[in-house]
Parts: sequence; C-alpha cells; structure tokens
Amino acid sequence: MSRMFGTDGVRGVANEELTPMLAMELGQAGAYVLTKSKNHKPTIMVGCDTRISGDMLANALMAGACSVGANCVYVGVVPTPAVAYLTKKYMVDAGVVISASHNPVEFNGIKFFDGDGYKLPDALEDEIEAEIKSNMKDIKFPIGPGVGKIKSRTDAREEYINHAVRSVNVNLSGMKIVVDCAEGASHYTSVEALTSAGAEVVAIHNHPDGTNINANCGSTHMEELMARVVYEKAAVGLAFDGDADRLLAVDENGKMVDGDQIMAIIGNYMKEHGKLNGDTIVATVMSNLGFSLSCEKHGIKLERTAVGDRYVLERMKEIGGSLGGEQSGHIIFLDENTTGDGLLSALHLLQVMVDTGKPLSELATIMDVLPQALVGAKVANHKKEKYLEYPEIKAAIDELEKKFEGEGRVLIRPSGTEPLVRVMIEGKDQKLIQQEAEKLAALIQDIMF
Repeated sequence: MSRMFGTDGVRGVANEELTPMLAMELGQAGAYVLTKSKNHKPTIMVGCDTRISGDMLANALMAGACSVGANCVYVGVVPTPAVAYLTKKYMVDAGVVISASHNPVEFNGIKFFDGDGYKLPDALEDEIEAEIKSNMKDIKFPIGPGVGKIKSRTDAREEYINHAVRSVNVNLSGMKIVVDCAEGASHYTSVEALTSAGAEVVAIHNHPDGTNINANCGSTHMEELMARVVYEKAAVGLAFDGDADRLLAVDENGKMVDGDQIMAIIGNYMKEHGKLNGDTIVATVMSNLGFSLSCEKHGIKLERTAVGDRYVLERMKEIGGSLGGEQSGHIIFLDENTTGDGLLSALHLLQVMVDTGKPLSELATIMDVLPQALVGAKVANHKKEKYLEYPEIKAAIDELEKKFEGEGRVLIRPSGTEPLVRVMIEGKDQKLIQQEAEKLAALIQDIMF
C-alpha cells in the first residue's frame, strides 16, 4: 500500500479519495500525535484556500481534533504561509492547511505544521498514518468538559499582511503591478499588501467563487498575465498559486521569470548586502543547470535536495540557510517564515527592482535558462513509485541517459502531489529534448496507466 502522505501532505479528489471521514481521522490522529507530550489542553490552528470542499474538510478535521480533546482556532481563507507564520506567532500547538495548492478544484489536501510553523518530518507523518491504520488504538476519547471546542478568528490575514510588509520595507510608489491571484487565497492578502506599499495594483482572477481556483490562471497558467502586463505597460506581473505559497513573475516585456531566476536575482542581492547566510542557496534537483552555473559565477554555493520544498527546508535548517526554493516558485526566506511564501517572494523581488533601478528583464539576465522539457505521464496513483519495476521503462530511461550523457541530463520522478510520473530532460536542442520527453512519457503512461 502506498504512503498516505506525499511531499505536501495528504492529497486526493475531495469526497472521493480525501473524504470527510479521512479528514476527521487525520484530525484525530494528527491532534493526538502532535500534542500527546503536552500537559495542557492543546490548540490547533486551521486555515484553507478558496476551493468549495474546504469548508467540508476543515469542519470534519476540526471535529476530529475536538473529539480527542484539542481546541481549534479557525482562521478561514488565508495563504498557507499565513498559517505557518501565525501558528508560531499565536503560540498554538500545531497548524493545518486545507489546500491542494496549484491543483484543480476537484482536488484538496491536508497538510500539518508543528508548533514552530514547520512542515512535519516523514517520521511524524508516518506516526499519524499508523494511528489511523490502527483504528486509533492509542487514543482515549474524552467526554464532558474534556471535549475540544472551535473558535473563529477574523484578524489572521491582517496579521500576516502586516508581517510581510514589515519584513520587506520597500516603497512601491509609482510602480504598476499586475497580480494574478489564481482565484485563490491571495485574492485579498497580495492586493492589500502591495497597495499598502504604494503600488498601483491591477488585480486579475481575484473573485473566487469556490469552483474557479487555478482555472486557467495563476502560476500554472501564465499566458493571460503575460499579455496583460504588456497591455497595461506594467513594470512587472506576479502570479500566485491557489494557496499562495509560490510565486512566478513576468517582466515588462511579457516574458516569464521562473523560480530559479527569482532566486538567482534575490540571492545575489542578498549576498551583496551580507544577508545570504553562508553565501548558499538551497534548491532541488529540478532546478535548471543554468541556475547552478549562475551561482558558480557569482560566488554562491548551491546545495541540491530531493524535489519538494519540505526537503529544501530541512537542508536549510541543517546548514542555517536563509534562502532556498524550487523552480516552480516555492521560495523560502527562513529568517522571515518557515515555508514557501509567495507574498514575501514578491516583496523581495520588487525590493531588488526598486533598489537597483533595473527592469526585471535586465535583472533576469543574471542566469541563462538552458533548454528544459518537462512532461507528465498520467499513471494510477498507487503505481507511480514503481515505474522502474517495468523493464521496458527502465531500458528506455537507461538509453536516454546514455544519449544525453555529457551534454544534458535526464530526471524521472513520481509527483508528490498528483497521479503523475514526471519526465524532465535538459539539453542543447529544445525540439529534440521535447520529443524525447514526450516519447518517454507516452511509454510510461501506456504501460502503467
């Protein structure tokens, strides 16, 4: 049986794979495991993104937590990084976000933070899963005054906005910015924060209705933002995903600037100002080879981890790093928050633009993005970790690795959040690597789906 937790919590189609019953069990087991060493009545903070299944799953999870004696603080629709920050600020025992990030509306997810605002290590997630599979054998269910209760707070998003604006003191007066809110959790926080810093904000996809989150918008669908930036003659475009823990950007010419480029720009600025701890950036194996070459050129050490911002964070904590992230736009500023934070990333990027007086197109030349093809093969979720067990697939991968040896690289990995095996190839010829990636992805899908 495959592991319940992926790289970003428990994900699945809401009401089919991720049911209210499972949410309740996660609330019970999560509250127990994360607070069993406490000698007081524990409190858990819960927030969600804008998708329609959020209320259903949040209430089921909180019911489960209350049933084992934990109190819950429900902060409603807020970005994932807001829950991470506020869990620590309010000194509660744990935090939970109900979100499937960049995934379509039918999906949802549940991810936990410990009392310090950090995503859980594998061992704690495994302990939660074991409790569920054992039918909560270790848990005693209280009665009477021992049962938990739920309290709602409406000031959480303002607290988060204030924290972000205080962390990056930048005056955006006179700057026109187009912001794609992905019909998600940033629809209020990003607009308010940027406006309060003086920017002229043109907000798009900022009217969530519960069903339109990530629908042809946000950081996974950049085309409309690219065109709108040029039309508005804006200085920059900013694209968030559904839970606002990632950011991608668009320069004044309508060209996308990805997470690697954003980290290169901000990392070099931080190094020049003595704020890049150890002159090191932590990134994943998916980061473009051009990012590595840029870091080398500018005297920055690049540490690579497995895919997933949780693994980036673990390495940052180990080495005392201040900046790390992923090509997809999950960027962590560990001195300011404990998880990927789209709003902080945006403010830091804008700070570089303001302080240097350079347009984003010029700043982005700090690295050459080498040709890269990324294709997803749809497979059954319970099979995606087993792709190397198929001889025909393994042989095809071996052949590709030999073909690109010395002038590129091949990386195959199961998605941590979706029923996909991702095929990534880097090389000199974009057309060739795209053809080869599509060919391998088709083979994997035909054999495994």
